[in-house]
Amino acid sequence: MAIRQIRIDDDPVLRKKSKVIGEVNEKIRILSEDMIETMKQADGVGLAAPQVGILKRMVVIDVGDEHGPMTFINPTILSTEGEAIDEEACLSLPKRSGKVLRPQSLVVEATNIEGAVFQLECSDLLARAVCHELDHLDGVLFIDRVIK
Repeated sequence: MAIRQIRIDDDPVLRKKSKVIGEVNEKIRILSEDMIETMKQADGVGLAAPQVGILKRMVVIDVGDEHGPMTFINPTILSTEGEAIDEEACLSLPKRSGKVLRPQSLVVEATNIEGAVFQLECSDLLARAVCHELDHLDGVLFIDRVIK
């Protein structure tokens, strides 16, 4: 595993749309391991591939619950419920934070690192992390959603 450089501030890759991953292969598995290691080293709860300069639709999340670090490949939010406003920050925007409106809960579908499609019901911090990281895949940053 290797620590990857996190792209920050005005790096143009952070504003680009990521491409669908066609096959879960060894290269994708290594990227996932590197992203998890990078996220942990940076003391984050989520990291999207564009944040390490890779325009692929993959995120890793670890909110410290029973699920442990999870990899979401080609994730899609299937449904949302409720609303919650909370403070967010981002590894790519150090020293910045703001209040963002997100769903209270959601169902996400993705492919895992073994290549199996799964659905996961998420609420609270996990739902917020999923939304935040999936935004990165479309070039959207939390500062675009901060309540003014």
